[in-house]
Amino acid sequence: MLDTSFHFAQPAWLWGLLLILPVALWLKLTTVRAHRGPVERYADQHLLPYLTGTRVLSAGKNWARFGRWALLWSLATIAMAGPRWDFVDLKLFRPGSALLILLDISRSMQVEDVPTGRIGRARQEISDILTARSPLRIGLVAFASTPHVVAPITEDTQTISNALPSLSTDLVRLQGSRLSSALQRAQQLLAAQPADSPKTILLITDGDFDEIDLENRMRELPIKGIRLIIMGVGTPVGGQVPAADGSFMVDRQRRPIESKLDENQLQRLAEAGKGLYLRADFTAKDTDKILGVAQEAAVVQPAGEEVTRVWNERFYLALIPLLALMLPMFRRTLLK
Repeated sequence: MLDTSFHFAQPAWLWGLLLILPVALWLKLTTVRAHRGPVERYADQHLLPYLTGTRVLSAGKNWARFGRWALLWSLATIAMAGPRWDFVDLKLFRPGSALLILLDISRSMQVEDVPTGRIGRARQEISDILTARSPLRIGLVAFASTPHVVAPITEDTQTISNALPSLSTDLVRLQGSRLSSALQRAQQLLAAQPADSPKTILLITDGDFDEIDLENRMRELPIKGIRLIIMGVGTPVGGQVPAADGSFMVDRQRRPIESKLDENQLQRLAEAGKGLYLRADFTAKDTDKILGVAQEAAVVQPAGEEVTRVWNERFYLALIPLLALMLPMFRRTLLK
């Protein structure tokens, strides 16, 4: 087959080889003129370098330099032309499902009413999702008063795993829990995904919100084709909210501030968004439910018989000798 034979990716670069001919002609003409120049009428041949301030090379040395330049130019031109042969045909796939995780890192997530604390429990839940080896593309946004994109939606889940241990409530100076701004940022990230890619938002929080109109914001999600899953972290009993200095936070009346898992509000938000609410636990059931919902319409199917051809590029075969020939030039420059 013709496709398997040797050819160049950018054959137009080979026209550059024709530059060697005019350069050779110019060298021939200038060499002749040097020997027939009028300055030779007033000085002997061996005195010309002292009169002109330049060293006149012999014809042999000129052509030797030209030959070295022509070889380097030819190798560079061939490398730019991109010689290649052999290829691999890869089938194209339709885009899979995108799961964007919204992680609440407000101060109330520091309450230790569950083992490892709320934030530790949330990090573990995310880790379980990442290690499930699902075909999902996953992104992570941490939010308190403002949202922060930890990782855009990507197949590189290792990047998110590396960032998980550093996610804590100490990352934000201005405390608060503004879910509206986090949802807006999530919708912007999901809008950049392919139109036929199923999209899901996983909200991990303790429900300590005091914003109005949140239910209406949730109702917008199914209209835009976004599934909603809310995972509650904590217990209805709750506990005191730790401060950054190790003590406990107090209100203006010097009373301890307590935070409880507001399951009633989270369930209302899930119902408004036609989504699913579940409480984080230490089993794999919650992870399986999340992955099941996110992958409901995410069956990855081959796009017919369409394939893309990936050629094995061999430009380096010309580039390696080019660099090897140029190394002595750099060595002479350094010695000077």
